[in-house]
Amino acid sequence: MERGLDCSNQGRFPGRWLGSASLILAPPLLLAGILLRIQFHFFFPQQLAAYHDHPRLMSAAYSSFLAGNILLWPAVLSIGNMIGQRKPGLAAWGMSFVIFGLFARTFHAGADYLAFQMVKIQGVENATSTIGASYGAFHIVRTLNATIMLGWVLLAIGAYRSETMGLLRSVALALMSALMMGVLKGSSITSVVAAGGLCAAFVPLGFSLLRTPSLPSARNLLLGIAAGLILVAALFYFGQLG
Repeated sequence: MERGLDCSNQGRFPGRWLGSASLILAPPLLLAGILLRIQFHFFFPQQLAAYHDHPRLMSAAYSSFLAGNILLWPAVLSIGNMIGQRKPGLAAWGMSFVIFGLFARTFHAGADYLAFQMVKIQGVENATSTIGASYGAFHIVRTLNATIMLGWVLLAIGAYRSETMGLLRSVALALMSALMMGVLKGSSITSVVAAGGLCAAFVPLGFSLLRTPSLPSARNLLLGIAAGLILVAALFYFGQLG
């Protein structure tokens, strides 16, 4: 964080706690999901075959990636608040485009989940045939695919021009524009570089936000972590009831 900018986010949503948690946790979750499936070819037939042979590994990979994607939105709002102090236009467009893209990735994750259930119920050959016949079919979310790529670039330019981050970390943030998008997209070296760049850009920013104005006491930090874990467990439990 460069001098002269208020990174506390006090009085601005999502605030210090949610913003710092998102900045610190979301990028490693994305990277973990990418690394768990990198041994398999990224195209959909190989992804379906990998799920058939390694269902737990692939479920963990896709779940981790989805969790990181969902958790990213407070991080995007937080860095947007920082950029917006000096470059409000870049902040607004960058945040909007990236968040629209996060919606699109969540839609794709739902399609991934359905495809994996087809493998489980109908077998890998039938699932591959069905996905292949429908792959590339138009849906309204496809109009959002380009937004996330451009959005990361706009955020990176804004981060540098507003002095929210230095040149190297801004370039690392822009690398996220190279992350593949679509249904049943696996991992590649490019994916690792993109998510690694996000970690380099966001995680230090999250700790800077957490320390502002001062680092919380160990007791308050532990209480906050415990409350967060209880909330996640409760949401998971009630979600299963539906």
